[in-house]
Amino acid sequence: MKIQSVNLDLVLGVKSELPETGKPEFVMAGRSNVGKSSFINAFVNRKAYARTSSTPGKTRTINFYNVNNAFYLVDLPGYGYASTGPVEQEKWGRMINKYLETSKDIEEVIQFIDIRHDPSAQDLQMFDYIVQCTGYEPILILTKADKIKRSQLKKQEAAIRKCLNASKDCVMIPFSSSSKQGLDQVYKLIEDILNAPAESKKDDAAADSSENVPETMQ
Repeated sequence: MKIQSVNLDLVLGVKSELPETGKPEFVMAGRSNVGKSSFINAFVNRKAYARTSSTPGKTRTINFYNVNNAFYLVDLPGYGYASTGPVEQEKWGRMINKYLETSKDIEEVIQFIDIRHDPSAQDLQMFDYIVQCTGYEPILILTKADKIKRSQLKKQEAAIRKCLNASKDCVMIPFSSSSKQGLDQVYKLIEDILNAPAESKKDDAAADSSENVPETMQ
């Protein structure tokens, strides 16, 4: 995939009306400070297009990045940052729920998890919630892959898959924003999804996906 253009078309707040973009949307969800902004910068080959910060919880909007005028990367606010307070978390949760449950243009959901650690309770909630909303498991981008030894990658992948109770077909891609490890695999995956026949783009809904779905992601 060659990145020819990128533009931040839409920035939605809590009270914004959800758009119908008419383009495939690849939605990105993950804990605060997991590395979504760094992923976006690597993906679009721009050093500081998406703002990164050492302060968790900086992204408080839904940001729509138009890539090649062909599809959107949609960056959701990070979840799991307790210091924002319960009221603010609830607002973010409602915003995320509304988008995931009502958008007509979502093509795939990508969940970001730090490969160095077991998934958190919020990661587990979000994984189950995505399955419930979309009917299929999210693509998992396992960030900070350069922080562990290559010999540990498969072990960590297996541990995360087991913790999430993800199927053997759930796609997991170890990724590093600094070394660009996994980037070509992400490009190919998105190209394959965009080029696939419409009827084959999504799996059948999981039969047991209706349990443990939170009313609001926090």
